[in-house]
Amino acid sequence: MCLATVYKNPENTVVCKNVSRIDVDGEFVLIRDIMGEEIRLQGKIKMVDLANSIVELDCE
Repeated sequence: MCLATVYKNPENTVVCKNVSRIDVDGEFVLIRDIMGEEIRLQGKIKMVDLANSIVELDCE
């Protein structure tokens, strides 16, 4: 299983670790970790690095 860490730019802070699913709904990004906890942020996906399990978001 490949889990990701999501970072929020421009601060480059960790939003969530052990992310198993990311959904995009218009201008919102819904992040779900392996425990089922969800975080909903306004923003967009800037970059996904599958080799290093990193996702970067541009958030307002």
